[in-house]
Amino acid sequence: MATVDSSNRSCDSSFLHRGNRMSFKLFVMFILLLFTVEKGFSDDDHEMEEFLKREYSLSKPYQGVGSSSSSHWELMGDAMVTTDYIRLTPDSQSRQGAVWSRIPCNLKDWEMQVHFKIHGQGKKNLNGDGLAIWFTKERMQKGPVFGNMDNFTGLGVFVDTYPNEEKHIEAQKKRYTPRTQRIFPFVLAMVGNGSISYNHERDGRPTELGGCNAMVRNLKHDSFLFIRYIRRRLTVMIDIDGQHEWRDCLDIPGVRLPQGYYFGATAITGDLSDNHDIISLKLYQLTVIRSRKEEEEEEEEEITIPSVDNLDLLRLGQNEEGMSGIAIFFAVLFSLLGCIFLVVIGLVVYSHWNESRRKRFY
Repeated sequence: MATVDSSNRSCDSSFLHRGNRMSFKLFVMFILLLFTVEKGFSDDDHEMEEFLKREYSLSKPYQGVGSSSSSHWELMGDAMVTTDYIRLTPDSQSRQGAVWSRIPCNLKDWEMQVHFKIHGQGKKNLNGDGLAIWFTKERMQKGPVFGNMDNFTGLGVFVDTYPNEEKHIEAQKKRYTPRTQRIFPFVLAMVGNGSISYNHERDGRPTELGGCNAMVRNLKHDSFLFIRYIRRRLTVMIDIDGQHEWRDCLDIPGVRLPQGYYFGATAITGDLSDNHDIISLKLYQLTVIRSRKEEEEEEEEEITIPSVDNLDLLRLGQNEEGMSGIAIFFAVLFSLLGCIFLVVIGLVVYSHWNESRRKRFY
């Protein structure tokens, strides 16, 4: 009995020892996991600093804007300055206005925070057309793309308030499917290289990088748009709920924008109208710690023409996400029929094989 007891104690101690070792390994893995997560957060937060660049920013009291050649900002079209905002267009038909920076921006990484307001007397979907924030090679050019020229070179972020495609489909008395359905107002982004045209009738869908719906009209609280360009990654967020919280809109890697372009804001109205107001444009320089390899790669590959990596795959993914309910139904139906067909073929083959196998025994 004593021998058995000692053996049991030995087994117990060995088990406890292995258990302690296992617990220690789990503890070490947990600490490493925490360290990795903490490092990830530090890469995003603590290794990036931001500095307000006043020469690229526009805020109250808008000193000299529209009246002095010494101002860093210039008005165009129907835009006008008040003590509280810069009104790009009034709530009147066939107006367009803009405010453009006079100074080209040579920052590598930046963040733009836009405080804006869109309001008017028109009811839902009886208002238009929206406003845009630009970072482009061209400036002070009137045109049909929210008050700016078509075939632009650079980045455009649009707050589109009128569903052109929906109205076009309704006019043709076609069915409005979930694939084409979109809730307006809608925020989207586009990168142009000087030869890509914005499709007005389809609300820019063929060339958009992504977007989100944003109910920004006639709000009683402030509305903000956040545009960040860092390490060739474009991020757009919105704050429209009055909670002082950013909501994701789009996040696209591989966006290549040259330096030396101009910031601007434009708006346009047509048969329908709205007040489009800019309260402030605040640009922040972002300082990011880069590895030596990243710096060498960026120096070797100078960006001269705006572009987006893997743009075809990005749009293919958007088309797949936008499959209509009917398309999904038939896809599932044919998949099930295909599975049933394969099962039937398998059963037939198996029955023939089993029958021939039995015959070999007689």
